[in-house]
Amino acid sequence: MKFNLFRRPQAMTAAEPTSAPTMTMAPTSAAMSTSAPETSGSNNTEISKNDMFEEIKSKFLNEIDKIPLPPWALIAIAVVAALLILTCCFCIIKKCCCKKKKNKKGKKGKDGFNMKNMQGGEKHQDDDDDEGETGLTEEEKEEEEKEQEKLGKLQYSIDYDFENTKLTVGILQAADLMSMDSGGTSDPYVRVLLFPDKKKKFDTKVHKKTLNPVFNETFVFKVPYEELGGKTLVMSVYDYDRFSKHDVIGEVKLPMNTIDLGRPIEEWRDLESADQEEPEKLGDICISLRYVPTAGKLTVCILEAKNLKKMDACGLSDPYVKIQLLQGGKRLKKKKTTVKKNTLNPYYNESFSFEIPLEQMQKILVAVTVFDYDKIGKNDAIGKIFVGSKATGLGLKHWSDMLANPRRPIAQWHPLQPEEEIDGQLAALAAKK
Repeated sequence: MKFNLFRRPQAMTAAEPTSAPTMTMAPTSAAMSTSAPETSGSNNTEISKNDMFEEIKSKFLNEIDKIPLPPWALIAIAVVAALLILTCCFCIIKKCCCKKKKNKKGKKGKDGFNMKNMQGGEKHQDDDDDEGETGLTEEEKEEEEKEQEKLGKLQYSIDYDFENTKLTVGILQAADLMSMDSGGTSDPYVRVLLFPDKKKKFDTKVHKKTLNPVFNETFVFKVPYEELGGKTLVMSVYDYDRFSKHDVIGEVKLPMNTIDLGRPIEEWRDLESADQEEPEKLGDICISLRYVPTAGKLTVCILEAKNLKKMDACGLSDPYVKIQLLQGGKRLKKKKTTVKKNTLNPYYNESFSFEIPLEQMQKILVAVTVFDYDKIGKNDAIGKIFVGSKATGLGLKHWSDMLANPRRPIAQWHPLQPEEEIDGQLAALAAKK
């Protein structure tokens, strides 16, 4: 016998107050209700749970039946929803795992030990790999690089004469210099100057094919003691090259305000890398060339110069120009202009003529050097150029334009270059013959 708890009893809805059977049925229903717990008391809870589940199921199916979609569409929607939920879960899990891995890598990097680094990890982690392999910090690496890049060392002496206000600098010797030539040697010499005064400088003799030269040379600077504090003694070791610019091996810089001049000093110092300075602007010079083939006459006119380098303490110069006629490395003739006092933009307009046969014009070079005149001491070169058929750049173009336009003066501006560089180029041209 089954009971439905969610429906009303039919005896209650169909009962009539005047009928006799109802009077006889009432005790029967009461007896049945009292006897049911006695016979099936243990199964009431299970029956009620099953009925509740069936009712919920029926309600759910009724709601689904009300949706105006076919069954296959409902199944598809359910599958898509499940996939979306799984995808979201997967992304969350992956993100958490990546964070953990990054934290682990960071810890390994700080400790300087990483298994990937030991096995040769990815290329973009080279810095971390090096640290993992060597276990060195950045400061230790810099020190190691400095040790590997040893340029050599220099022995020097310093003595100051307070009575005569003279600073004597001795260049004694150098050792373990870096080789600059292909043969594993160098041709070293030392240049000494008191910065910022670059005008007065001294060079030792060049020692050929050695990395341990002994100089034993002294140089004297006449400087008042009160001016020494603002100067720096610079001793630069160069490798001499006959045909090109001399390469600096290293240098020693000594600020004079850090030196005790009360006693003579003699010591060794390691060479340091020289600062790579930008090429210094020396100025420009304008010259005019004119050649008359029938007369075999070459006329060089020095017109003017501008923006010359300051050579004097007052910030000016006393420039003059020297012209040299060269053939095969030999000087045939030379001429000079007048000296223009206290100017960086001198105007000359001075002409000089040379007799040169036409067949010799392809062998001739004209070197033009601007000097700063000095009453006491050597006149210093400010800059130099040369023109001719063996020149390059503007020097060759100017010469070619002159030959292509006989009897006409051809003017051209030329940027001045360091005298050492031009002399090296001229020596290289002479050596080819």
